[in-house]
This record gives sequence, C-alpha cells and structure tokens, in this order.
Amino acid sequence: MELVVTSRALAAMRAHARAAHPQEACGLLLGAMGEGAARASISEARPTANVHPSPRTHFEIDPAALIAAHRAARVPGAPTLIGYYHAHPAGAAVPSATDRALAARDGRVWAIIAADEVRFWHDLPHGFVALSFGIRDV
Repeated sequence: MELVVTSRALAAMRAHARAAHPQEACGLLLGAMGEGAARASISEARPTANVHPSPRTHFEIDPAALIAAHRAARVPGAPTLIGYYHAHPAGAAVPSATDRALAARDGRVWAIIAADEVRFWHDLPHGFVALSFGIRDV
C-alpha cells in the first residue's frame, strides 16, 4: 500500500500522545482510499477518548466516536475512516502482543506512536505489515 500522511495529522498524533502520557492516547485516522485500496492518504488524526479500564497499558477507542466517523463518511466527499492510532508510552512504535491478538485483520492502517516516533502498519489477514509513507505538508 502506498501511504501519504499530512504533516498536520502527524503533528496531531504526536501532540495527543504527549498530552495523554503516561496513558495510551488513541484516535481515528481519516482521509481517502485510492483504487483497489492500493493507496491511502491520511489528512486528519482525530483524537478520541481512551475508554479502556486500564488506559496506562491498553487502549479502546470510544465506540461513539467510531460510529460518528462511519456516519460522517456517508456524506459525499467526506473523509473516510482509514484506520486508527494509539501510543505506546513505555514501548516501541511496533505492534505489541496485545495489538496483534486484538487486531481485526480488516485491512485498516494503524499508526503507533512511541516518544515522537510514528510508524504505520497495515492490518492484514496474516498480521501486521510495516508501511513506509510520504509526508504532505499542509
């Protein structure tokens, strides 16, 4: 998959992770999918509440925010849900054992933030695959 991310979306993820520390920040990645899902562009990182009962070590995106994003995407021209992001406050920017166990294997993009490093992953039926990405200034 070819991935392009706006500098504004990257900055938003990093800022949310810093503000939530030492808890895990989480949110939605919005943008557009290209033909055949071979290309994706992320124009917005939308912070959500982490509603997991153990937010220092786990994340769960607020279901109301997820439903709202799906509803909003029905409007022609509106951004679509490309994937999700979350922070690893005390770990690396790679999928943890918990991430791998709970992944939906639905083809979405995951961004994981550790310190100021942001890495992207494609959640595929056989597991996570690292994604390289380009940055578009906005």
